[in-house]
Amino acid sequence: MLITHGTLITMTEPNRVIEDGAVYIRDGLIAGLGQTQDIITRHGAGESEIIDCRESISNSIQNPIPNPKSKIQNPKLILPGNICAHTHFYGAFARGMAVSGAPATNFVEILERLWWKLDRALDLEGVQYSTLVCLIDAIRHGTTTLIDHHASPSAIDGSLDVIADAVEQAGLRASLCYEVTDRNGLAGARAGIEENRRFAASAAHRPTATIKPAFGMHALLTIGDDTLDQCIDAAHAAGIPLHLHAAEGQADQTESLDRYHKRVIERLDAHAGLAAHTICAHCIHIDEHEIQLLAERGAKVTHQPRSNMNNAVGVAPVQRLLDAGVCVGLGNDGFSNNAFAEMKFADLLHRHAQNDPRAMGADKVVHMTYANNARIARLFWDQPVGTLEVGAHADIILADYQPFTPLHAGNVPWHMLFGMDGSEITHTICGGRLLMKDRQLLTLDEAAITARAREVAQRTWARVQEMG
Repeated sequence: MLITHGTLITMTEPNRVIEDGAVYIRDGLIAGLGQTQDIITRHGAGESEIIDCRESISNSIQNPIPNPKSKIQNPKLILPGNICAHTHFYGAFARGMAVSGAPATNFVEILERLWWKLDRALDLEGVQYSTLVCLIDAIRHGTTTLIDHHASPSAIDGSLDVIADAVEQAGLRASLCYEVTDRNGLAGARAGIEENRRFAASAAHRPTATIKPAFGMHALLTIGDDTLDQCIDAAHAAGIPLHLHAAEGQADQTESLDRYHKRVIERLDAHAGLAAHTICAHCIHIDEHEIQLLAERGAKVTHQPRSNMNNAVGVAPVQRLLDAGVCVGLGNDGFSNNAFAEMKFADLLHRHAQNDPRAMGADKVVHMTYANNARIARLFWDQPVGTLEVGAHADIILADYQPFTPLHAGNVPWHMLFGMDGSEITHTICGGRLLMKDRQLLTLDEAAITARAREVAQRTWARVQEMG
């Protein structure tokens, strides 16, 4: 495949903006990039499928009606596909769902009244369709790599295979795990451990190399020491990363201190669960010692600002984590797979919370979203993901963003936060495979999936209501 005549933004370090840029794709990897004429001279067009970024943008929201008299050609942007460092496919059916009883007053009540009922109400078909609708959303908004954290206590066995099948059908890239917890009894915890272990052993034999396993744990709030040790031992034996929620709500720290006399990150470290291949989502209620432990062990942290605001759990100390040298990436915790929206909230939340216009900044947010998410993705994939460079996986998106001010390598972050949006994505490519062309999905039947998802969601909601 050859993508030509676009404004190419590499998102490497240092970042490069190449006018009239081109990308040559071979065997699912980027084999060449540079100015269009140079790439054609070096690699030739041959029989490659060609996408010309100067073509009509009549489907664009910004330019719905092209002017046939205009001779100005507005090239699309060529960008790396976005990475979501922490998400939950299983939560899709929460959209519009009424929850009985009084409104939740704190995070634990939100878990008990909403999420722990919804996940228990899912059967395998619910798992399948909640995944598929999230994947449609990802393709449409230019997210090509997703690190998912799954729960379906009534349908544990084989649930990760159902998700993996959907991801492969969509053509996207994902890391999958099952969240182990003691809240559903020891039998449920053992079943979760076994699902992680089984999937890790089988993932290498799947038909594509886009699926990678992790070992999931819910949060130390719901995991006793025995289960914690079993999870960490199993993850180490399988050689796969740990992926868990850490100090998302204050109750996580209170429980840890009351029962185990250690703070959450300290307890995880005491059980040999804190390492360079550990992904800790949220890390909101942590102190300076915990920040230093995360930094010393090389653990990865993910930030989900929209979810944190929605759950009113507080604001993660992202700047202090970054200053300590912790790799902090950006996830969405099950919100939409519009990374551009998540970036905007990440910037605005910290300025508002600190009452300081100097807090965060577009450059730091974009660094988290691209450079740090790429580092997290390297826990799973050997070749680079999330950058445009020779040898990287050909995960590429095209955007009909038409800047009315100059765009160059130094100001790309500010264009991303204050100009771009996922709705401007016209083409999505993953591993060199075209998944969306001119906003038309090529691998998933959106209408059929949406129709069936409504039926499955209604059935799922009925089960939630039966729980009271």
